Order: sequence, then C-alpha cells, then structure tokens
Amino acid sequence: MQNSFRWYGPNDPVSLSDIRQSNAEYLVTSLHQIPYGEKWTKNDVKKRIDFINKHNSAKNVNLKWNVVESIPVHNNIKLRQKNYKKLIDNYKDTIANIAKNKIKTICYNFMPIVDWTRTQLDFKLPTDGLALKFNYLQIIIFEMFILKLKNLDQRYSKKQINDAEKLYKKMKPSDLNNMKFSIMGGLPASETNYSISGFKKMLEAYKGVQHSDLRENLRDFIRAIVPVAEENNVNMCIHPDDPPIPLFGVPRIVSTYEDYKFILNSYNSKSNGMTFCSGSLASNVNNDIYKIFNKFKEKINFIHLRNIIIEKDKKSFYESNHLSGDVDFVKLIKMILKEEKRRSKNKKVEIPMRPDHGHALLDDQKKKTFNPGYTAIGRLMGLSELRGIIKAVQN
Repeated sequence: MQNSFRWYGPNDPVSLSDIRQSNAEYLVTSLHQIPYGEKWTKNDVKKRIDFINKHNSAKNVNLKWNVVESIPVHNNIKLRQKNYKKLIDNYKDTIANIAKNKIKTICYNFMPIVDWTRTQLDFKLPTDGLALKFNYLQIIIFEMFILKLKNLDQRYSKKQINDAEKLYKKMKPSDLNNMKFSIMGGLPASETNYSISGFKKMLEAYKGVQHSDLRENLRDFIRAIVPVAEENNVNMCIHPDDPPIPLFGVPRIVSTYEDYKFILNSYNSKSNGMTFCSGSLASNVNNDIYKIFNKFKEKINFIHLRNIIIEKDKKSFYESNHLSGDVDFVKLIKMILKEEKRRSKNKKVEIPMRPDHGHALLDDQKKKTFNPGYTAIGRLMGLSELRGIIKAVQN
C-alpha cells in the first residue's frame, strides 16, 4: 500500500515536516481555498505541487501528492437544479487539469447537505484520549429542539423520540452548543458551515427527494464525468456516506452493498471506482465490509483505514484505536495485500491508503487549533499500528 497522510494545505496545524516524520511517503490533499463548484485551473494545482516540492528540496524523504481528496460536488449537482450543467462542466475541467499535473486518483462523495457527520468532537475515552462520536439520539435532538422540525414520528419510533427527550433534559447548554457546532460545520473540509436558517433552507431544497431520485442524479453525474477521467487515465473513487444511514429525513445513496453495485454498474470503467472506507461502511451494522471488499475489489482505487465501536442502539458509534474496534484489520489487510498481489502481474501495484482519523492525544490536546480527527500524534499511532500488521502478515 502507498502509505499516505492527509494534509489540509499550508494552513494545516500539521506541517509537511510533521508528516515527513511519520515516514509517510505520499500526501492526500485538496485545494480547500477554492469555493466548491469553481473550476481548478492547471496552474492552481501546479502551485500547490510547487509548494510541496519547495518543502521537499534538500530533504532525504520527499513527499508526493498522490490523491486529491476531494473535489466537492455542489448541492445543485446533487439536485440537478439551477446551474448544475455549468457546475458539471467545471468539474470535468477540474479532473482534466488535475491529470495534467500527473495526479491520477480523485476521491469524492455525494452526501447531501452535510459531509461526514459527528455529534461530538471530543468524546473522552477511558485512556483520556479524545475521539469523534456519532450519537443517533443527538441527531433527533438536533432536529426536534434546534431545527424544530415537524412530523418526526414519521421517521423515528415513539421510543426513540422519548429517549431523545430524556437525553435533551440532561444536556447542559455547553453540550448543546458542542453538538450544534459538530453537526453544522465543526469538521475539517466540510463543504459548508451552516447557520440554523441556512441548514433549514437546504433541507427545504431536498424536500420530497427520494432515494431513487438522488440515485438517478448520481448516475447521470457519473456518466458525465467518468469519460473525462478515462481520457486522462484518472481513477475516480466515490467515498461511502459517513455515517451510511439517512439523516434529517434526506436519503443517502452510497451506504450499502446494493448502492455500490448500482454505482459501479452505472458506467463500466476502471475510472468509475470506489474509496473503501472501513470505518464508514462498518458503522452500518447491516454491512458486511469483507463481502463488499471482495465483491468490488477490482474497483477499489483508494483505501481509508479507520476503526469504530458500535454502541448498543446499533446506530451510534465512536472512533476507536485502529486495533481495538469492530473491524478485524488483520483480516482486512490480508485481503488488501492479496488484491495488490493479483494486480501486480506485470509491475508492482500499491493502492493508496491513509490512516483515517486519529484520536487527540498527548500534546495535541493542548494545541489551540487542530482539525478534529486529523491530529498528528493520533494518526501517527494509527499508521504505526497498520504498518505493524502489514509487516507481520507479509512475513
């Protein structure tokens, strides 16, 4: 596997020097300064590569940008409304301009309204580390008491609503503010940072949109962009929904085995691939992630390795150490290495991989600013654990 580290650009508290010390060889990054929907020019991408190369000069270990994560997909594309045709043209041009700079893997997602979602960014573990957590009842609380949405009994059981009300009464104002911040824009690389009114406006835009509608919109988007990716020898890889369940009454369509079967059959091409994110897929208890890997292994162009522990309600979870969660990483890494060996008939093939998320540990907890889930020390620990498994099963 290509050992990679996510980097949020020159303003990331985790510097390129920090990443180099992890012994990672590759960078997964994006041009976060460009508003989503706008075209990336060839020169935009080159400037970032030049910045990385300037930092590489006179160093013994050079870092290479191997994966774009991600080019955000505008909500107008997801809804096929307003200026979506122009936005798709911009997206196609961006793919081509990235390829001109010899970057050949692009990760993206099709999550409506909000990107990856958590309800708490500082869940305290028994070890005193801080983790990201998703509490399903807090999503109901957010809808009921913050957004003040109606007809919640149409998608939640009476027990779920009663339990949410009980939890709400126990929450302090600081807990509620933490929850709101986490859901609406506390996560790095979110496409938007909503106000309450802005959030409700987006929900209104998706009102009445069914699972089948969103699927068709994604299929049409794939059929528009993948031919450009093919022409430029680029591997597109769609990331699963995180978490892979409907949120706020809006469907999610990249969550299950059947979803990926539909997506990958929408356009038969190596360039139409998937990001295999173990933590995202495993947080839906109905997903057999090993079956998903085996079925679609030929289309896996990028790998996120993250572990989670699902709680008793079977919907809530928190992010665990890489070696101590619900995902059997020894089993999974053996499967990945076997697939790499299958691909390496003529030349060695390594799939880009990054440790996905890490706890806030040690001195990282004392820093004034850090990206939740993307601290240096937590991910360094994760990468070290994963490397240990890889080394052990290879011997």
